[in-house]
Amino acid sequence: MTPEEFKLNVFAIESSEAFNELALEIFYFQYKNNLVYSAFVDGVCHNISDIQHYSQIPCLPVEFYKTHKITSVNSEPELIFHSSGTTGQIRSSNPIYSEDVYKESILKCFHYFYGNPSDYIICALIPDYTSHTDSSLAYMLDYLKKLSAHPQSGFYFGKEEELIEVLQQNPETKKMLFGITYALINFAAHHPTPLKNTIIMETGGMKGKMKEITRAEVHTILYDSFASPVHSEYSMAELMSQAYLTNGSTFATPVWMKILIREVNDPLSLAPQEKTGGINIIDLANYQTCSFIATKDLGVLHTDDSFTVLGRFDNSDIRGCNLLAAEI
Repeated sequence: MTPEEFKLNVFAIESSEAFNELALEIFYFQYKNNLVYSAFVDGVCHNISDIQHYSQIPCLPVEFYKTHKITSVNSEPELIFHSSGTTGQIRSSNPIYSEDVYKESILKCFHYFYGNPSDYIICALIPDYTSHTDSSLAYMLDYLKKLSAHPQSGFYFGKEEELIEVLQQNPETKKMLFGITYALINFAAHHPTPLKNTIIMETGGMKGKMKEITRAEVHTILYDSFASPVHSEYSMAELMSQAYLTNGSTFATPVWMKILIREVNDPLSLAPQEKTGGINIIDLANYQTCSFIATKDLGVLHTDDSFTVLGRFDNSDIRGCNLLAAEI
C-alpha cells in the first residue's frame, strides 16, 4: 500500500482482523522506508518474515525521537511537535507530514468517545496555542475549539475568573474543560462550585509543580470541587491519536490504536494481561513516521483491552503536557 491508501484505510478499520492486516502492511512499509526503524528492527529481529501478527512487531523506543529524525516518507513536514521538558533537557521531535491526517485523527477520536465538538463549549486550561505552536496538546485543543465554533470556547490559562463564569453560564449547554492536572487542581482550590453539564478532562502532569498524587486522588479532588464527571486524555507528542478515560478507572483507544504491555526486565517480550509492565503503543495513524512505539510509561492491559496508566519508569525524563506552563 501507499501512504494515500493508508490514509483511506486507517480510519475505516472495523475488526481486529482488519487492524492486524493493516498493521502488517504499515510495518513492512516502515521497515522499507524508515531507516532508523529498519536498523532497530534488524537489531532485535532475526527474520521479519516470521512476523504474522501485530503483537510480534518490534516497537521503537520513544527515546529515538530525541536523537533521530523518524520518518517513513520523503517530504517536508507541515508541522513539528516537541515533547515538553525542563530547561536543558533534550526534547523529542515529531514531524507531522500531513496536517489533514492529524486533524482527522483528532476529530474521529473525539467523535468515537464524545460525539460532535460543535455540541460543546470547549475550554482549555493550558497556555494558548499561539504561544506554544510546537505543542501537540495545544494544537489539538485549538482545533477542537474551532470545531466547537462557540464564542466562549477558548484558552483560559491565566484567566480563571473568566473561566468560572463561562462554566457557570448556560447550564443547559454541554461543556468540556481540558486542563493540565496541576492547573486544574489549583483552579479547583480557588473556585470550588458545582458545575452542570460539564466534563472535566485532565491531561496529566504534576511534576515540578506540586506533590505527586495518584490519578484517583486527582479525580477525587476535582469531583469534590465541581461535582462533575472527571475524565482523562492520554497521548504524547510522538502520537497522532488519543486514548480517553471515561469510566473513572481505565483508558480505551480508538479502533486504529492498540496497547500492548512489555515485560519490565525483558523489553522484547510481552507481559500477560493484568500484569504491570512498559506500555507499547500501536498507532496506525502514525503511518508516515513510526506506528510502533515503546513508551516510558508503566501500565496494565486488562482483559477487555482497556488499560491503566500507573506512572513512568524511574529513569524517565520529566516531560509531558504539564510542563507547557513551566516558564509562565
